[in-house]
Amino acid sequence: MIAILKRGTSAQQAQHLIDWLKNMNLDVHVSTGTEITVLGLIGDTSRVDMELLSSLEIVDSVKRVSEPYKQANRKFHPNDSVIQAGQVSIGGGNFALIAGPCSVECEEQIIEVAQSVKKSGANILRGGAFKPRTSPYAFQGLKAEGIRLLLEAKKATGLPIITEIMDIRTLDLFEDVDIIQVGARNMQNFDLLQELGSTNKPILLKRGLANTIQELLMSAEYIMSRGNENIILCERGIRTYETATRNTLDLSAVPVLHELTHLPVVVDPSHATGRVSLVPPMAAAAAACGADGIMVEVHNNPSCALCDGAQSLTPVQFDEVAAKVRRIREAIS
Repeated sequence: MIAILKRGTSAQQAQHLIDWLKNMNLDVHVSTGTEITVLGLIGDTSRVDMELLSSLEIVDSVKRVSEPYKQANRKFHPNDSVIQAGQVSIGGGNFALIAGPCSVECEEQIIEVAQSVKKSGANILRGGAFKPRTSPYAFQGLKAEGIRLLLEAKKATGLPIITEIMDIRTLDLFEDVDIIQVGARNMQNFDLLQELGSTNKPILLKRGLANTIQELLMSAEYIMSRGNENIILCERGIRTYETATRNTLDLSAVPVLHELTHLPVVVDPSHATGRVSLVPPMAAAAAACGADGIMVEVHNNPSCALCDGAQSLTPVQFDEVAAKVRRIREAIS
């Protein structure tokens, strides 16, 4: 249930109403926008008398929210959320250009890539330290050493860093990581999501390869229900009958999510397509459909990459993609 307060409602009046609602064992989520204040009521709202609440002098309207996700719902939070990662803002018109290698391989590699993508306009560095791989014999990442090398690249370039967590037992290693990524395979690892909800770290939550949009939003709700509202959603392709690409990039999810939620949405065309030739057009399409950012894989020598070289752009290719994305965003703004 949501209650929309009238313009001119004082902070004291709003707080009095909030205290009254909390006395009914409800959690109250307050969203103060540029024009209106919205109170989101979470819990057993069946005990709330909608007619009584609507009749209060400071209440403009009261509505029941039928969707199971509450805090991620745009009805609870009409204005776009803006997530801060270091000095970089994501959402609300702020665009994240996230780039870097699939896996951190050595100090020379990650710093070279970091410097090149920053020169091309990237504002966040990605790199895998823990790698979930289909085969147990494939390269699994440098783990703690990989995070250390990412932090060295951050020190050298000033770029905030994002890397994936696979096990909550490693959370202490992520203390200086700017954004923690939850991969597609862990989108419904609810124990992990709840633990991340107890942090104040920005979380990039990838859509699972067979999950619906509502399931993605419910996973975000798991994190938000524990108090962490710093969430970025990521569309990275879903599994369909098509075999020409690794996955099918569902770009329609971007405007749909913008209708349903206030959380920013970024697109990962690298994992969606699995082919370097498809990354540039899909990155451009993501910018054109209103994504709040893109995340692409860049390697200084893709043919020798230990992971996903076939979908990794070279620094020169990334420079071209970044320039095209900027032109598209200028054209649609």
